[in-house]
Amino acid sequence: MNKMIEEIQEEIRYRCGLASNFFGMGCYDHIESVAHHALDLAKHYGADQEICLLGAWLHDVASITDYDLYRDHHIHGMAIAEDLLSKYDYPKDRLDRVKACIYNHRGSVASQPMSLEEKCVADADAISHFDNLPSLFHLAYVQRGLSLEEGQAFVRAKLDRSFKKMSPSSQAFYRQKKDMVDQVFTSRK
Repeated sequence: MNKMIEEIQEEIRYRCGLASNFFGMGCYDHIESVAHHALDLAKHYGADQEICLLGAWLHDVASITDYDLYRDHHIHGMAIAEDLLSKYDYPKDRLDRVKACIYNHRGSVASQPMSLEEKCVADADAISHFDNLPSLFHLAYVQRGLSLEEGQAFVRAKLDRSFKKMSPSSQAFYRQKKDMVDQVFTSRK
């Protein structure tokens, strides 16, 4: 990994650790998972690995910086990423590609990923939820106070929505992971 990406990763770790980060350090695990999957997908699809890694590390930067930006964090994140990457004299054409990854990472937003790199980051964001089951159960049971059955339904629905947001080719790539997690929810009567 190059020095710039390592420094961006450390910046994200630092911001995740701030008391002002509504999501706490658990968010770092999510972002790290997105970066891991974005790199795997970049290799699989032949996408630009640096663009994918930067897009992944920076995709939620606005959310962890200021919770008030959460609703439109995909928009605000582009400006924060531009500010951070300008310190490295990052080329404008490549910066625009990173910003496109940030803007299009949200499956719940109407825009569709257009480049391979955008697809890698968006799909990595979706599959990362399968790596963070404890966080999802914490959200269901602790933060939302759901019953056992409600919590299971909440987490399963979140995972199903995340998987459906992925491109068909990435769904095929991660089918085994989804099937393994689905077994957690299979009733043994």
